[in-house]
Amino acid sequence: QVQLVESGGGLVQPGGSLRLSCAASGSIFSLYHMAWFRTAPGKQRDMVARILSSGQTTYADSVKGRFTISRDNAKNQVYLQMDNLTPEDTAVYYCNANRQSAIVGTGYWGQGTQVTVSS
Repeated sequence: QVQLVESGGGLVQPGGSLRLSCAASGSIFSLYHMAWFRTAPGKQRDMVARILSSGQTTYADSVKGRFTISRDNAKNQVYLQMDNLTPEDTAVYYCNANRQSAIVGTGYWGQGTQVTVSS
C-alpha cells in the first residue's frame, strides 16, 4: 500500500509558476515509478509527466519545456515544477505511483490538488 498526498496547488496568473509536491508513505518509495496526471473540466485524465525509479523522465507534448518532474527518494517526495502556465493548464492534478514501468495509469492515486490559471 502507498499513500499519496499532493500539495502546492492554487490560483496563478498566466505566465506564472507553481510547484506541486506529492508526499508518499507506506512502502519503499524508490521502487515506484511516479507520475503526475491532470483532469481538466470536461476532459479525461491525462498523464502530464512521469519519472521512473531509474530517474528517466517523460512528458506530455503540451508541457514539454515548461514543466519539470523530479523526485527526492530520501524525502519520499515527487515534485512538478510548472512554469509559463497558461489557462489550458487549469485542472485537478493527481499524483500516481506504480511498479509497472511499461503500464501508465495503474497503481495508487492521491486525492488531487486544484491548479487554476487565470488573470
